[in-house]
Amino acid sequence: MDTPARPFDLPRYLAVLPLFQEMTPPELQRLAEGCRLQRLQRGDTVFRVGEPCEEFHVAVTGQVKLFAISPAGQEKVIELIGPGQSFAEALMFTGKPYIINAQALSDALVLSVGKDTVFGEISRDPRFAMRMLAGISRRLHGLVHDVQAYALHNGMQRVIGYLLRDLDDAPAAVHQVSLPVSKATIASRLSMTPEYFSRVLHELEAEGLIEMDRREIRIPDTERLARHPLQ
Repeated sequence: MDTPARPFDLPRYLAVLPLFQEMTPPELQRLAEGCRLQRLQRGDTVFRVGEPCEEFHVAVTGQVKLFAISPAGQEKVIELIGPGQSFAEALMFTGKPYIINAQALSDALVLSVGKDTVFGEISRDPRFAMRMLAGISRRLHGLVHDVQAYALHNGMQRVIGYLLRDLDDAPAAVHQVSLPVSKATIASRLSMTPEYFSRVLHELEAEGLIEMDRREIRIPDTERLARHPLQ
């Protein structure tokens, strides 16, 4: 359900998001006036396919999944959104309805920024449009990378890539990964069945490459995992 924005310092929160970091206090105040907050419970819908897209969204707390449903009723997770991440910016600019669904995977606080407010700021300062384009480009780059991974990498490679996704060029060291959502959801994100995802994890554990404790995964040697023979 929607909740009044007053108890939450919207201008201050907006100022720490990359998209709005260069905005002045008056600009942030104007932007905040065009925002709304939704407190969602696990399973609540943010938006559905076919609904008008008149705003974009930011996950303040919690996790949100973007997903599509096939004609046969199968769900495909397209992206997992965590705190501080925005979504649906590109859709908002198309003037068309939502083409995917968004649902809270946990109790969440979602900030929605109105289209008219965004367009108003773009007309005042073209640099705001450039920042939005940069954010959309980063998301497109990530989705293209995903498509390449699905097409060129086997299941083992995809799982290892997921486990090492936050390391970048960090040196080999013990690394802890906390799965933010269920294994079934992550499996869908990686375009594999939950059973296959679990089997790959158990294979990696049997080889001593990872140590599992429910959703907590410890990687004793990230370099060794990255050099796995099937990589």
